[in-house]
Amino acid sequence: MSQIVEMYTDGACRGNPGKGGWGVLLRYGNTEKTLYGGAALTTNNQMELTAVIKGLEALNKPCKLIITTDSKYVLSGITEWINNWKRHNWKSSNKKPVKNIHLWKRLDELAEKHQIEWDWVKGHSGHQENEIADQLANLGIDEFDLNTK
Repeated sequence: MSQIVEMYTDGACRGNPGKGGWGVLLRYGNTEKTLYGGAALTTNNQMELTAVIKGLEALNKPCKLIITTDSKYVLSGITEWINNWKRHNWKSSNKKPVKNIHLWKRLDELAEKHQIEWDWVKGHSGHQENEIADQLANLGIDEFDLNTK
């Protein structure tokens, strides 16, 4: 049986909207890879989604994954809400267009290629990999800030 890829993701924002960052810790057996980046004007939810998208984009082939996030927005969106959104032409229950639709569509497209188990962890609670993802997201903001001055 093939090993499972573990992915830990986090998004951060200074101001909401404001400067944002995303971070990803990927683990496959004993191998780890970190990814991060930033954006000038974004929201926390957009960065949470971007982290998962960037993590999935980094994979070379379909995988079995466990994706751990501290975002109930991402977790509920991808495991509960998305099927209704698609059924109702990407409209939410209040008949308005889904917020962050371009990110949700991209996440949906990428997630379909993999066998994913979604997991939630409380943020800033000492969960080691979530803390690393949070540090990466903040590094994304810091480095984006430095590169735009």
